[in-house]
Amino acid sequence: MSSDNEQPEEPAASGPEQLALIRETVRKAKVPKAKPRTWRGAVLAKELPVARVLVNKGVLHLDQFFDYAVPEELDADARPGVRVRVRFGAGGHRVREGRREGGGLIDGFIVERRADTDYGGALAALAYVVSPEPVLSPEMLTLARAVADRYAGSLADVLQLAVPPRNGRAESKPSPEPLPLPDAPDAGTWQRYGRGPAFLSALAGGGVPRAVWTALPGPHWPDELARAVAATLASGRGALVVVPDGRRAARLDSALTALLGEGRHALLTAESGPEKRYRQWLAVRRGSVRAVVGTRAAMFAPVRDLGLVAVWDDGDSSLSDDNAPFPHVREVLELRATHDKCAFLLGSTSCTVEAAQLVESGWALPLTAARETVRQAAPLVRTVGDAELARDEAARAARLPSLAWQVVRDGLKTGPVLVQVPRRGYVPALACERCRATARCAHCAGPLQAPDQRDVSCRWCGRDAGDWHCPECGGTRLRARVVGARRTAEELGRAFPAVPVRTSGRDHVLDAVPGRPALVVSTPGAEPIAEGGYTAALLLDGWAMLGRPDLRAGEDALRRWIDAAALVRGQSEGGTVVVVAEPTLRPVQALVRWDPIGHAQRELAERAELGFPPVSRMAAVIGRTDVVGAFVAAAELPGDVEVLGPVPLPDPPAGRPRRPGDPPIGETWVRALLRVPPGSGAALATALKSAQASRLARGGTEQVRIRIDPLDLG
Repeated sequence: MSSDNEQPEEPAASGPEQLALIRETVRKAKVPKAKPRTWRGAVLAKELPVARVLVNKGVLHLDQFFDYAVPEELDADARPGVRVRVRFGAGGHRVREGRREGGGLIDGFIVERRADTDYGGALAALAYVVSPEPVLSPEMLTLARAVADRYAGSLADVLQLAVPPRNGRAESKPSPEPLPLPDAPDAGTWQRYGRGPAFLSALAGGGVPRAVWTALPGPHWPDELARAVAATLASGRGALVVVPDGRRAARLDSALTALLGEGRHALLTAESGPEKRYRQWLAVRRGSVRAVVGTRAAMFAPVRDLGLVAVWDDGDSSLSDDNAPFPHVREVLELRATHDKCAFLLGSTSCTVEAAQLVESGWALPLTAARETVRQAAPLVRTVGDAELARDEAARAARLPSLAWQVVRDGLKTGPVLVQVPRRGYVPALACERCRATARCAHCAGPLQAPDQRDVSCRWCGRDAGDWHCPECGGTRLRARVVGARRTAEELGRAFPAVPVRTSGRDHVLDAVPGRPALVVSTPGAEPIAEGGYTAALLLDGWAMLGRPDLRAGEDALRRWIDAAALVRGQSEGGTVVVVAEPTLRPVQALVRWDPIGHAQRELAERAELGFPPVSRMAAVIGRTDVVGAFVAAAELPGDVEVLGPVPLPDPPAGRPRRPGDPPIGETWVRALLRVPPGSGAALATALKSAQASRLARGGTEQVRIRIDPLDLG
């Protein structure tokens, strides 16, 4: 490698000598009609002397390619897809113009070698090639551009998520030789699903089926996903599976190893460390490994001849990236399935509204088990409502209803019992005092709030709602749903002094527990696997999750309940779940019937009627009040857009570490929601991206954050 500082200095030429030098440079480059391109007298590459470079500047007004001259000594290494360093002045320069002098060095990728440039001035030369390893393929570049356009972001920002940082030691090691194709697996427990064996057969035969899979409760889903991957590999194609966290990735990794043996798949998780992760990523890009299991960043893994993309538990918020432009794994894999013409599998023990929409639109087919099979695999679910708690002396004394106490006592005779308790810090919501239906704005159907305990307004559009009345029962009085986790572990320890109590939560997450009698208290998402399954489970304080002022509160509560209940033994083995929540509420009834699909379908129908996502498309614009107002006014938004707000954003919770998206200390930020009907989402993203690029090009310094399809609308 050589940098520009190592190139020999030549005396400045002038007059006829300078003209002769220019002509000689053009002649050596063999570029017809090429404009003079020299840099400190460097000799250019003889063929294709121009490199089109994507510079790593994640700002929208520089979201384009820039042309650079290729010195002869870099010709062999400067191939499309490699990392390079180029000179680029602060704030950039004109379109496709490299900074001639004085600019700082910046990372970039060569996307193309060309014979000529359409820029009329002298080009800067590539400073040096960081590595001759091509890491950016044309397929990845196409995918990154599609993701950037969908989320109103820059191509450079997407590639920062897609291409891991370089590790020299990992790059210098050769990747293993590819293994022979495995045999197609048998259906195994896929037999329990009506179309399961046919789905595997289609994958093994080179087909491209698309399915939304509602998995049965129990421990079999990792093996079932592994069989889908094995069937795809047997067809000579690659497979990619993305899961929300490292614990589930480890389970799928073990299942694939048991089914196929070592060396046929790569595990891409943060727990692997930078060197091992990059070595595995290179093995995938080089074609040595054809299957990938990983967490969120693996959605961009460069799998060769991609035949299947799969995502598990798409409702988990971990699958939405926290870095601009905030892509979601489900949407990225949908784009890959479309562009690469490969199979698609969305699996979960629950069902999101987005999954239901994929089935309703016909884009994917449902992959489910018969109701009789579901009843056998699922535990018995019983409910305890508020009225029963009020009359229950045991509940008032120990915060444990008599029914729950009995279920725990019986379950501890043969194995461990799981107790799920909501996390602290849920935001209070307002509800009807009479029927407890969530209070929503009459104009936009957003959740209501009462910041000063008196004035009631909408969290979305900010309109006053002092004259609110309940559309369900006609009530006019509101109540606050106070939420928060209770000291459940200590209380259960006093109630069952002879039984060990284990806890699993954010600070300490257990992966597994033995099958011996014990109480396992866990927050949602941190439930450990029990050997042989839990004998029973308690889902406490259901009102805490259902009372969140968010569009997804019911869907998310049901998903977390089902995830926990799926770890309990089936009803045929005596498994029982007790949920402490109002029995008449829709998510509770869906849990009792074990019907997540029906719940998602009804939610989708209601959202279509009210104009909620995913039927509509939304974008959030966040920043200071004056900046957001000016930005929205200047943007050339689609004619059918509806602007909700802006409304002030709440301050970050006390004690929580500050995050990149938090407002500066002492400043109050607002959020405006932009809503468009179906078919206008792409136009909205294009308008917001164009407005942001124009603002930055004019020197705008005030921060404006844009998020397409925000997860939290509360």
